[in-house]
Amino acid sequence: MSTDLTHSTNRLSPVRDLYDSAAVQVFAKAFGVTILAVVIGCVLFFLLLPTLIVIPMSLSEKDYIEFPPSGFSLKWYRAYFSDPDWMAATWFSLKIALATTAAATIIGTMASLAIVRGRLPFSSALQALALGPMIVPHIVLGVALYLVFSPLQLTGNFFGFLIAHTVLATPYVMITVTAALQRFDPALELAALNCGANRLQAFVLVVLPNIAPGVAAGAVFAFLASFDEATVAFFISDIGGKSIGRKMFEDIDFNLTPVIAAVSTVLVVISLLLMGAIHLANAQKRG
Repeated sequence: MSTDLTHSTNRLSPVRDLYDSAAVQVFAKAFGVTILAVVIGCVLFFLLLPTLIVIPMSLSEKDYIEFPPSGFSLKWYRAYFSDPDWMAATWFSLKIALATTAAATIIGTMASLAIVRGRLPFSSALQALALGPMIVPHIVLGVALYLVFSPLQLTGNFFGFLIAHTVLATPYVMITVTAALQRFDPALELAALNCGANRLQAFVLVVLPNIAPGVAAGAVFAFLASFDEATVAFFISDIGGKSIGRKMFEDIDFNLTPVIAAVSTVLVVISLLLMGAIHLANAQKRG
């Protein structure tokens, strides 16, 4: 009897060892995932910390920036919305951002179509050239644009900003639209052409609705890239036309108050709302 029990125990030993090994692997995997999640969370918190600190600083009662604030007040938001200089800079930036969004979305979408669907020679080189403004430091672009715009009297006016910001924003549209076109099945467009549609009709009725999320995301990125751009704006602004980014630079140098934090918070809220709207639209489309 004892011999049979011993044999049974010996037969179960490999199973027990396998079970223990699998349990150790599961525990190690869970432990590794937990450590990775903690590290990623710490990195994200570190990146978001400056943005999070700005929000309570904008609610300070004092006439200077402090953290943590000794009291809370909305007077700096009232000061921002009632100041004619701040409002002029905000509306100027808003008009430029809207025009830039339209121009960059059209140009970026057309360029993406040409690169993805066209048979252009050196298409890879053309794509790299189009994405160049994302790689070249903005301070270099700012100096170059100033040297070009100054003799043409394009500094400080709407059209100068529109050209400069379109150059900066178009690569964002190209990236998102190119990705959407690469996921789109070209057989659907061919089916529309076989049914009698011309190229324009096939694009408007078939291709565009399918790549609309990519186009919309690119438009949002273009708007944000223009609205809060500061480096290039610093070089091509003047007293006749001043963006909100240039205005913030000036107040940081000469009139540093919590209004800067209030403006920064407004910019953050606008960015979050736009990105949230795009995410919600994409989620509804997938649903």
